[in-house]
Amino acid sequence: MTEIIDEEAVPLQGGRITSGVVRIGDTVRRPASTASPFVASLLDLFGNRGFAGAPRYLGPDQTGRDTFTYVPGWVPARFQVWEDKQVAAAGALARAMHEATRNSDLAGQHQVVCHHDLGPNNAVFQDKMPVAFIDFDMAAPGSPLEDVGYMSWVWCVSSKAGAPPVDVQATQVRVLANAYGLAGPERDVLVDAILERQARNARFWGEVQVGPKTVEATAQQISDRVAWSRREHEHTTKHRKVFEDALE
Repeated sequence: MTEIIDEEAVPLQGGRITSGVVRIGDTVRRPASTASPFVASLLDLFGNRGFAGAPRYLGPDQTGRDTFTYVPGWVPARFQVWEDKQVAAAGALARAMHEATRNSDLAGQHQVVCHHDLGPNNAVFQDKMPVAFIDFDMAAPGSPLEDVGYMSWVWCVSSKAGAPPVDVQATQVRVLANAYGLAGPERDVLVDAILERQARNARFWGEVQVGPKTVEATAQQISDRVAWSRREHEHTTKHRKVFEDALE
């Protein structure tokens, strides 16, 4: 059991799902959940297999909160435009994370364990480069495309008026896919994976809207996220050929 350190708790921002996450000294404390045992096993697996791009699990503190090592750096609060080298670093980090879970008991019959929310808001940056992922509460066995499709969307693709031109977005999707090492049939269906994750995101927030209020978000914020996911899906569908051509 991790002892409570007599230091001020500093609220941490970044992820949009779990509230009540604080930093105390060189540790992070977050409320325990049904996902806690799997997350603890996953972070232990990372440590045993030499993947350094995630916090280490330190056990529960005296109040029952999960305790992790604090990864120093900056966590973006909002999605934004990223440089190619930042996108490439994120793709390579995701590949290393997946490889650390391949052929493990946690992955089971699936290829890897996926994070399922690998947005920039769940990445720690040092010297302007992503070096670690955090917030593994949604981690579960799955296909690499679940994470790579989502990353391709939230790191590279945007329907916003001020976003880079579509051909530039498509080039960054290629940068991410290359850095990850995506090839063959998986590369051929990456755009489908992007569209699937956009549709799933709209569905997720729609379910939150009518279900128990387990996510810290107002009704308007939830409605906005559903609408945004749909606009992003329409944008990707409209420019599908541009994205596919860039991946050839």
